[in-house]
Amino acid sequence: MARLLGLDPGTRRCGVAVSNSARTMAFPREALANDDQLMARLRTVIDDEAIAGVVVGRPVALSGRETTSTALADQLFEALCAAFGDLDIVQWDERLTTHEAQRALSQAGVRAKSQRGHVDSAAATILLQNYLDGLIGD
Repeated sequence: MARLLGLDPGTRRCGVAVSNSARTMAFPREALANDDQLMARLRTVIDDEAIAGVVVGRPVALSGRETTSTALADQLFEALCAAFGDLDIVQWDERLTTHEAQRALSQAGVRAKSQRGHVDSAAATILLQNYLDGLIGD
C-alpha cells in the first residue's frame, strides 16, 4: 500500500507528516515554508516518499464555524487538487491538533521557544495519525 502525506497548513509554515506503507503510523517531516515555492517542494516530497494520497488539515473553530484559517486551508486544498489531480486528496478536521502538539512537545521537555520549528509537523503527525486511526475502523 502506498503512503499518505499529512499537511497542517499555516500562514507561515505547512506542517508535514508521512505515513508508513501499511498506513498504520504517521511520522513527522520538516515543515515547509508556506510561500510561492510550496507546491514545488510538496512535489519533491510526494515523489521522494512515494505518496499516493494527501490529507489536508481543515481548521474550524470549536463551535464548528469557519475562520480565516479555514479559508486558507481550503485554498491550499484546491491548489493541491489542481496541481496533483492524480492523487487522492481529502480534507480532515484538525481541531486542537496544534494545541495537542504543543502539549506533547512540552511534556517531552521541548521548551516553548524551541517548539516553533517542530509544532507544525507535530500537528501534521497528529492529524495524519487521527485519519489513519479512522481508516482502521473502515
